[in-house]
Amino acid sequence: MAVTTRLKIGQVSKQTGAAVGALRYYESLGLVEPKRGENGYRYYLPEAIRQVKFIKKAQSLGFSLEDISEVLNVHQRGDVPCDLVQSILQEKIEKLETQIQEMQTFKEGLEQYRDSWVDFKPHPEPGDICPLVETILLDAEE
Repeated sequence: MAVTTRLKIGQVSKQTGAAVGALRYYESLGLVEPKRGENGYRYYLPEAIRQVKFIKKAQSLGFSLEDISEVLNVHQRGDVPCDLVQSILQEKIEKLETQIQEMQTFKEGLEQYRDSWVDFKPHPEPGDICPLVETILLDAEE
């Protein structure tokens, strides 16, 4: 009868660089599943090290814990989740492209304000905070 190595949460934390609190959070989300000993301690199988390292690497790619949960579920069913990973990554790239465009448009708008204010000599009215900002029309004010 083979003896299975069991790791305490501190050992998993040390080997993966994940904080103990993060490991507990991963457990609450079902990303890692320790077994409870009779003493109430969490005990992890050695595979948990690989799972936690995978979680951290996937997070470094911008994957949310929900994304990671989907990937791990596919893996636990015995399938290889690489197609799902590529799909999630493509969605992230497309979202970033949209955000970059939105930020570029916003930056251009700010530059227009800056440039139009260069020669503006404000004459504050009583109660004005900054006439430069107060001259801007919001969508609701148009």
